[in-house]
Amino acid sequence: MHPDIHLRLHELRAAEARDRAPRRSAARPTVRAREAVRARLGWTLVELGLRLVAAAAPPPRTAPVA
Repeated sequence: MHPDIHLRLHELRAAEARDRAPRRSAARPTVRAREAVRARLGWTLVELGLRLVAAAAPPPRTAPVA
């Protein structure tokens, strides 16, 4: 087979395969949006943990006044 014909057949088959392939859904969040939600959730959990630790800590002891 002539190389140019072989290349043209390959291009046609690749185009057909691309046309049959499922399209990506626009409803799926982007990577950047998922990372933003993940970071916000992480910092919210850190804040919650710090509040729990601060609420559970006993009051500081003071030295008796003489």
